[in-house]
Amino acid sequence: MSAVPLSDFAVHLRPQDNVAVARKPIPAGTTFQFDGGSFTLPAAIKMGHKFAVVPIKEGDPVKKYGQIIGFAGRNVSPGEHLHVHNVTAGAFERDYAHATQVPAPLPSPAEHRTFMGYDRGPGKADHQRYGTRNYLAVISTVNCSASTSKYIADRVRALGLLKDHPNVDGVIAIVHRQGCGMQFDGPDHQQLDRTLAGFARHPNVAGYILVGLGCEIVQASHLIEQEHLNLIQLDGKKGTPLALSIQECGGIGKTVEAGVKAVAEMLPRINDVRRVQLPAKHLILGTNCGGSDGNSGVTANPALGVASDLMVQQGGTSVLGETPEIYGAEHVLTRRAVSKAVGEKLVERIKWWEWYTSMFGAEINNNPSPGNKECGLTTIYEKSLGAIAKAGTTAMVDVYRYAEPVTAKGFVVMDTPGYDPVSMTGIVAGGANVCVFTTGRGSVFGCKPAPCVKVATNTPLYTHMIGDMDIDAGKILDGVPVEQVGREIFEKVLAVASGERTKSELNGVGEEEFAPWSIGPTL
Repeated sequence: MSAVPLSDFAVHLRPQDNVAVARKPIPAGTTFQFDGGSFTLPAAIKMGHKFAVVPIKEGDPVKKYGQIIGFAGRNVSPGEHLHVHNVTAGAFERDYAHATQVPAPLPSPAEHRTFMGYDRGPGKADHQRYGTRNYLAVISTVNCSASTSKYIADRVRALGLLKDHPNVDGVIAIVHRQGCGMQFDGPDHQQLDRTLAGFARHPNVAGYILVGLGCEIVQASHLIEQEHLNLIQLDGKKGTPLALSIQECGGIGKTVEAGVKAVAEMLPRINDVRRVQLPAKHLILGTNCGGSDGNSGVTANPALGVASDLMVQQGGTSVLGETPEIYGAEHVLTRRAVSKAVGEKLVERIKWWEWYTSMFGAEINNNPSPGNKECGLTTIYEKSLGAIAKAGTTAMVDVYRYAEPVTAKGFVVMDTPGYDPVSMTGIVAGGANVCVFTTGRGSVFGCKPAPCVKVATNTPLYTHMIGDMDIDAGKILDGVPVEQVGREIFEKVLAVASGERTKSELNGVGEEEFAPWSIGPTL
């Protein structure tokens, strides 16, 4: 076979990279032209997988995105497949160089964009005020009241109460597996309170009731008091949220009856709310990636980074989570921090994760998952460098704890686990009113009350799972500019924020995926 240009089959991302990434399956024996010479693949390379484009000596860094993603486990010749069999993660020093490469603010946009959303009124803080959906939530304080909370939501649907309230997007039951067996007012209690409160006062939740058993650690009264929860009444005054206790009500049946009655009384008020035109600066964009592949950092994630930049340019907020999937790439973000203090907040979280995983005899490099590795991701460093592309290019203005209210404008980081449902639960609790989720393997995630746009990293996945994917970023591998797909994502975000349904919403996904992070022991 005569030599063909490398770009016909693969992507060489940076001049300093010693690897290329397959855009599509490449047969064994393919000969490539590269850097004035040529080399031949001794074996077939699957889409998303890497191969060497120059000789790499044992112990030398393997580079992708212009950064270290691992080290050669043996001598590697040009054309050889690079993966877990010959690449190790290894430890290496990162120069954090805090706030040394702070990007200049983006210029004012040529057009200030808007969306049709809900304004909850001046009684709410900005991150709780502007919604993209109009839900009523039944929030369980403990797993012991989870079924009862679901029964209330199910009964409301069965009775057809929503039929007469077309402006209500639904009644959702927020249920989980926690709420007791933890230290009272300890870290887990405080974090769960913060997460439940984040959903209660979420801008996409127009009203809610709390349902508990009665004897649990996470008492509704403690939640209301510690998180300063309140409801805006019809007369505009603040009132105490309704909290039902199964033990006080006299059992499940009576609690369901009381819950349905309360929901029925709230529905007319929620139905009276109408969408109004709002500036895009009121959007908080939650970003996540799951079921990633070797092209996630080549297509969907950098395209989402473009959309993130466009959101920040409009005066809005973009949130990056999944701290274990920032690991090994945090030095890229600390350089973009607006101050040393902000950079050190991220490093402190990285050091905490090193300590936390070591307590259980685990390593952060246990991530990537088997599915990630099957699709070409080799080390956590490679996965992280691709993952942070979702954050675009603007300055990192703050770092938040899990489920902490996100009040800053611009690009921020939230400390969340890499596990998708847990990560997104924290980001939505922080106030994200619309989300974008990239996937290379095919995640079907959704997270009510926030709509979730799904972006496929490759066209075969998009075609195969067309009923679940909203956007095909795989066309970048066929020559469509990253910027063009990024603008497509941004326009989709505005449309979804205005009421367009995502594929996950059309499939009814998003109620079971509420998964708060538990960091301590179950007692």
